[in-house]
Amino acid sequence: MAATLCAAATTALAAFVVVDGHMLSTATVDLLIWSALGLVVLRLFRTGDGRWWLAIGAVVGIGLEAKWLVLLMVASIGLSVLAVGPRTVFRSGWLAAGILLALALAAPGLIWQAAHDFPLLTVASGISEDDGAENRILFVPMQFLYLSPVVVPIWIAGGLRLWRDPELRWARSLAPAYPVLCVLLLISGGKPYYSAPFLLLLTAAGAEPCLRSLDRVSRRVWAAVSAVLGAAVSLIVGLPLLPVSALAPVLVVNKEQGEQAGWPELASSVTRVWEQIPAERRSTAVIFTRNYGQAGALEYYGLPGVYSGHMSYADWGPPPGTASGPVVVVGPYLPTWFAGCREAAVHDNGLGVENDEQGVRISLCDGTSRPWDVLLGRVAALLLSRNCRWSVVRSACGHTQRHCGALEGNHVVGSFAGGQCFTGFVGGQRCRGCRRRGFGRDRAAGGCSVPCFGSAESSP
Repeated sequence: MAATLCAAATTALAAFVVVDGHMLSTATVDLLIWSALGLVVLRLFRTGDGRWWLAIGAVVGIGLEAKWLVLLMVASIGLSVLAVGPRTVFRSGWLAAGILLALALAAPGLIWQAAHDFPLLTVASGISEDDGAENRILFVPMQFLYLSPVVVPIWIAGGLRLWRDPELRWARSLAPAYPVLCVLLLISGGKPYYSAPFLLLLTAAGAEPCLRSLDRVSRRVWAAVSAVLGAAVSLIVGLPLLPVSALAPVLVVNKEQGEQAGWPELASSVTRVWEQIPAERRSTAVIFTRNYGQAGALEYYGLPGVYSGHMSYADWGPPPGTASGPVVVVGPYLPTWFAGCREAAVHDNGLGVENDEQGVRISLCDGTSRPWDVLLGRVAALLLSRNCRWSVVRSACGHTQRHCGALEGNHVVGSFAGGQCFTGFVGGQRCRGCRRRGFGRDRAAGGCSVPCFGSAESSP
């Protein structure tokens, strides 16, 4: 019982769990799916009852509806079973039934992906190509940080226990499965946090030997102090407990804290621009955003007619045919998309928080250059273009950078920087500083809050 409570508390207070459990994302779903898959796989190994393949198939099929990373866990455990056993589980006729069940549950998502040219693979290839080197460099150090440095001895003890303990020989394959998973991610250039859910399985296995090692008062005191400090750091880093003015140190390790601040202020900035549209024309006006985060926030705070062509937000469809009036554009855009545009505001959250929305330009345009159904489809296609070309982007200050993105005319669209897609040029606008790479965007240096964009010259 003590080991169970220790494993549960350690998991609940682990930094990765706190951060991703606080929000809803595909990583949040992965935490649940990978933990559930580990449970039913262990039941299969321990009992040898092939009917557990049905449970495995159900978990994998549901997990595939969120993201395909669960296949990496399946592959790593499968390879480990082939290497160290128990291989007898592969002889069960229930294996085929589990595979069919997984495919049946995943079919709606697979059919949608196929019908839309597999955008999930497009995003994955962009992560590998643009961030693969950085991901590989950071991969090993980040494994020691995701749950907490305090938890590292526990999950290492768990791996050693699974490998060495004769009574757990049936679960032995989970020990090498983790390094196999890490190798697969290093080869593919995946993000370091993809393997974090697997560490929870090793942590559960390591709770008992770690508690047995606390046979002295000094060790128990040290463990208690470390646990309190580790939990405090996890909660401060993962949850919005600090005032916004004190977030700067936290943003170094968890930028998502900053991304949770300033949304009401952004809505207010956009509202002020919206109110510049004559009242009689607002029924045909549209708010168009650069990304789905902006669109979701503006819609949540009650602004009307919010649309975006960013990723799956485009699937909500284009504005109605009657929306032929003015357009409030939040973020950068191509001059070929809209007509009669002027910069109406530069957003300042007033909180001193440097996040992705700070300094975003809000423009007011007379209308679109083409019908909304055509324009939205074009924008979505550019942001997920699989015909990616390397381009040299030259800023107004003369500095050049190479970005990979789709080209429309001589403008770079859909470049990936820091793993986020953005438009790399705003026609006719000049920056007040040199370009530098930021967290998912380009920012002007020297304290300038205006993004620094420039023209693009295509190169092979």
